[in-house]
Amino acid sequence: MFERPRSGERAVLVRLGLGEPLRAADLEEFQQLARSAGATPVATVTGRRERPDSRYFVGSGKAEEISAVAAAESADVILIDHPLSPSQERNLEKLTGRRVLDRNGLILDIFAQRARSFEGKLQVELAQLKHLSTRLVRGWTHLERQKGGIGLRGPGETQLETDRRLLATRVRSLTRKLARLRQQRDTGRSARAEIPVPGVALVGYTNAGKSTLFRALTGADAYVADLLFATLDPTVRKLTLPGGARIVVADTVGFIRELPHELVAAFQSTLQEARSAQLLVHLIDAADARRDEYTGQVNAVLAEIGAGSLPQLLVYNKIDRLDLEPRIERDAAGAVRQVWISAAQSRGIELLKEAIAERLELRAQRGWLTLPAGAGALRAQLFAGGAVREERTEDDGAMRLLIELPPEAMAAIARKPDVKLTLLSAELPCAHA
Repeated sequence: MFERPRSGERAVLVRLGLGEPLRAADLEEFQQLARSAGATPVATVTGRRERPDSRYFVGSGKAEEISAVAAAESADVILIDHPLSPSQERNLEKLTGRRVLDRNGLILDIFAQRARSFEGKLQVELAQLKHLSTRLVRGWTHLERQKGGIGLRGPGETQLETDRRLLATRVRSLTRKLARLRQQRDTGRSARAEIPVPGVALVGYTNAGKSTLFRALTGADAYVADLLFATLDPTVRKLTLPGGARIVVADTVGFIRELPHELVAAFQSTLQEARSAQLLVHLIDAADARRDEYTGQVNAVLAEIGAGSLPQLLVYNKIDRLDLEPRIERDAAGAVRQVWISAAQSRGIELLKEAIAERLELRAQRGWLTLPAGAGALRAQLFAGGAVREERTEDDGAMRLLIELPPEAMAAIARKPDVKLTLLSAELPCAHA
């Protein structure tokens, strides 16, 4: 039996054009994926087939070519830019004598490297175990315990059965932990919903510049690198828009074509940040020739996670590569349709803030809120949400807060027992209104 190497960086990349000519952009993206995983591409094997081969996926002749190239280049791993069945992966490993990783396994490996939060690590491990569960067949037949002593004769439990049992136990444990974390996240979201603050989620194809834009908008120290899936764990920060209205902005994981279903399923709670947003800021690489195709692929993933019907603001980034100026484009009715910016150069950021405020139709109200001495939790929520403009303490211990919130949030506050709210003015429009 072939023993899988534990590590290795020299990689042979394989991509076929299935039923159509091979596109250079697909191959370039696959090379970026390999480098993002820490591999060093030493050779590339390409070809074209009408349909996948049932045994090797690439066909027997191409499989022999891959084996020869891997041997000549002393490669440690062979990366296939297509999803492989467990049997196809095993057959290629047996033929080449090297570890074979398909596209899904490669993306899962990158996610495992990028996850930083406790929840993110659990989600990636769960996705990896579900992916691995389909690849245990005949993987340990050399370790089967078919013989025993007196009273122990018979097949016993094979190593494969043991692995399946241990894997299933770990999957159940991870699922329970993630369910508890999801409940905690939902509880926190419910508490924040008592004082509604509009939420905006940054979405887009991986490497479109979401983390760069997030840093330019909020000043957060987000990690930025020219890598696919440079950041994985979602980050949420507050943002003040023109006119003083406050929102929260979430930077989500980037999407990619053929995103493994195991990841979409495992990251449901993380992607909740996108589903619960009032507006999706869909960031697009304006300089990419395939930007329209990538936009469609992002929309397909959004539909899969239940966020396909949310309003979107299309934002075209990296205009510095096209020598374009920042601008807002409007439709015939005068509504914002697109915004063109350069996040890396912080050009057009104020235009984007104005467009977000306009799309959210944010208008603020200001008023004095009188709280009893025991309402410390509500006071803390208001301060945490950035709604307090001034605070006074009355002789009887009551707290008076000058707050500024959208009308629906003011209405929610006014409905609370034992509080008194006196509005000072009508709606205060944002700068665009």
